[in-house]
Amino acid sequence: MTATLITLANLQLAYGHHALLDHAELTIHQGERIGLIGRNGAGKSSLLKLLDGRTQPDDGEIQRLGGLRIATVEQEPELGEHKTVLDEICGEFERDEDWARPARAKALISELGLQESAFIDGLSGGTRKRIALARAMTLEPDLLLLDEPTNHLDFEGITWLEQRLKRAAFSIVLITHDRRFLDTVTTRIVELDRGKLISFPGNFTQWQERKAEWLEAEMQQNAKFDKLLAQEEVWIRKGIEARRTRNEGRVRRLEQLRRERAARRERTGNVNLAISEGQRSGKIVAELEHVTHGYHGRTLINNLSTVILRKDRIGIIGPNGAGKTTLLRILLGELEPDQGSVKSGTNLSIAYFDQMRGQLDETATVADTISPGSEWVEIGDQRKHIMSYLEDFLFPPARARSPVSSLSGGERARLVLARLFATPSNVLVLDEPTNDLDIETLELLEELLQDYPGTVLLVSHDRVFLNNVVTQTIVSEPEGHWQEYAGGYDDWLVQSNVSSSKNSSQSAVKSQTQAADDVSPHAREDKTPGKKPAANRASRFTAWEEKELEGIPEKIAKLEARQAELGNTLSDPKTYENTPDIAIGINNEITEIDDQLNRLFERWEELESKKTGTQ
Repeated sequence: MTATLITLANLQLAYGHHALLDHAELTIHQGERIGLIGRNGAGKSSLLKLLDGRTQPDDGEIQRLGGLRIATVEQEPELGEHKTVLDEICGEFERDEDWARPARAKALISELGLQESAFIDGLSGGTRKRIALARAMTLEPDLLLLDEPTNHLDFEGITWLEQRLKRAAFSIVLITHDRRFLDTVTTRIVELDRGKLISFPGNFTQWQERKAEWLEAEMQQNAKFDKLLAQEEVWIRKGIEARRTRNEGRVRRLEQLRRERAARRERTGNVNLAISEGQRSGKIVAELEHVTHGYHGRTLINNLSTVILRKDRIGIIGPNGAGKTTLLRILLGELEPDQGSVKSGTNLSIAYFDQMRGQLDETATVADTISPGSEWVEIGDQRKHIMSYLEDFLFPPARARSPVSSLSGGERARLVLARLFATPSNVLVLDEPTNDLDIETLELLEELLQDYPGTVLLVSHDRVFLNNVVTQTIVSEPEGHWQEYAGGYDDWLVQSNVSSSKNSSQSAVKSQTQAADDVSPHAREDKTPGKKPAANRASRFTAWEEKELEGIPEKIAKLEARQAELGNTLSDPKTYENTPDIAIGINNEITEIDDQLNRLFERWEELESKKTGTQ
């Protein structure tokens, strides 16, 4: 039977009057990979601190398996600035006499392409995050806690982490806004919502489907409750005669209904995003001709020519240190290139989202950050009071008077967005805007950017966000070259793979041609005239392939029916709580069915293409 690592029972935690956990319950089992999601400020990071013992609950009980080893990687890990990479990852292994840890550390250092002797001081945010992750994995914990592990990582780093976690022997609880990462890694989603922990077996996409059904059921239940309460309120307010003969039991029930309604915690409203649009820019926003630029002898941009037009939504993609921010600055006319020319468009009004949040004055209040010296803000044709505008970004009036220095990472991100959208613009420049935003805010931001009438320049490592926002990508390639592709992140992957395959095929054809040219003329003349080589004959669509093709839809239907049956079984939280082994097994079967369906669809397409090609 699968071991239970941690059990939270009737847990309560509050800061001030705000309850982060309200009689919450959770059980973590061996081998699980749990994605912890919820609104910014819901208490996700606080829950991780309860799990590893950094914080104690106000009430309730936490039971841990004897000898349980827990490792935590925080959003901004603290590293020894004067240590080498190897020393930082190894830690003080002599304390627990884990003499194999240096070997594990060296293997991970090699895997990540790091230098053992490099000092931590001066390393980039992405490299520091890799080191913190490697340090935690080298400990070989029973449970690994990760708080926004993809922040600062590029696509290569994210892919590495995904593969590492999928084959890990330890259990995982992770907080992330990266929806693709959640889909790839997790086996269960736990949402922290209004102080409760709600469990959904499966990955993020499966959670979205079940959550929509769950919210609909909750809304219907609340509507029935409110209708009953309204009816009872009417009854209690009837005339004196009715009150003289009223049923005391019914009165007590009404009082109980009132208490329940008062105790019900409503969902916090969504961020209400709207943007102040500036005047229309010229047709051309920026034009680069043969631009080359670099630093310290390293070429970041090599002979780039491109044109950015009004209404383009462009994603700039590349590994950490490739020069994405440098390219942005050149496009905006903020930086003169070493070579080449840059022409800026006319009538540009640029709003800039800085990934380092450097625009924020730590001593200013939230309200003054948006509208210094004024209580009003203009959003398009609408004039809004600053308090009302900040409430759209989930800042209550009391929070609006707080200094910026008191804000959490998620609140800072929302504040920068609020300031950005209050600035009239026709060019939006977003440098890693997704860091620290919760998933619901991300989805609303995506919708806003899709409808934005101006130009969008976006740097992001959020693959789903890129897919949903941009219409074109400019991608860093070796030796400072940048290549343009149509579509989003997945479109770039497909096109770059096709391009690589095409180049490989062309190289192979060229090699075959050269080899053929090396053969003597007499040898070539010996071939039988008119006889086609076997490789050039059309591949015939056989009878057994026809039979296989006809049977695929039925196989798919059976698998989908089985998957739906398993999903219904798992939709009941009691299935998971009472019989975790069975639930984990069912979840594995669902994953296996997904793989089978993917193979069937691929085979179906392959056979259909072959059949069409031979007709």
